[in-house]
Amino acid sequence: MNTNLEKNLEKNLEKNIEKSFLSIFITTFTTIFIAELGDKTQIATLMLSAESGKPINVFLGSSIALISSSIVGVLIGKWLSKKISPSKFALFTSALMIIISVFLAYDTFRNYL
Repeated sequence: MNTNLEKNLEKNLEKNIEKSFLSIFITTFTTIFIAELGDKTQIATLMLSAESGKPINVFLGSSIALISSSIVGVLIGKWLSKKISPSKFALFTSALMIIISVFLAYDTFRNYL
């Protein structure tokens, strides 16, 4: 009877792992895809493709560049997750975004002040 319980727990664990993988994958894909739409990277890629007339080469180069920058972000994120708790990290990134927003707002409106 103990083995049936273990088998059920193992199946549930596998389902939870699959769900979390799919959930994380979909969330990551959607977030990055929406964030990159109309971004300066996409505009630069568009310009390079139009200018060179070789869209496949531009696609390959830009894809490798995006993958490389994503690897850097993932590695830094993994390192930070071992050093800082998630709540402290969220507080730090929130404060950083607010500071950046204040500086951008000041830079935008300083000519009108």
